[in-house]
Amino acid sequence: MSGKAVVYSEFAQVSVEIDENAKCPRLRLEDLRTGQTRYLDALVLEALVWLSDDAMERLLDPSADRWREDRDLGEL
Repeated sequence: MSGKAVVYSEFAQVSVEIDENAKCPRLRLEDLRTGQTRYLDALVLEALVWLSDDAMERLLDPSADRWREDRDLGEL
């Protein structure tokens, strides 16, 4: 893996690194608060780039999923 960077704000802290252990390079993201990890390949990253502002706002709404107490982290 390449070097790791940490992207943070007052609301979140996420480590970002390039994982080259799959068929093609992808981003490895880790929520440093919970340890939850997600891998994003080029197709997923492109989809994020093309999301409308409204769709991105809905995705980022913490009340929709992120901070629900009844949410199972295995669902992600």
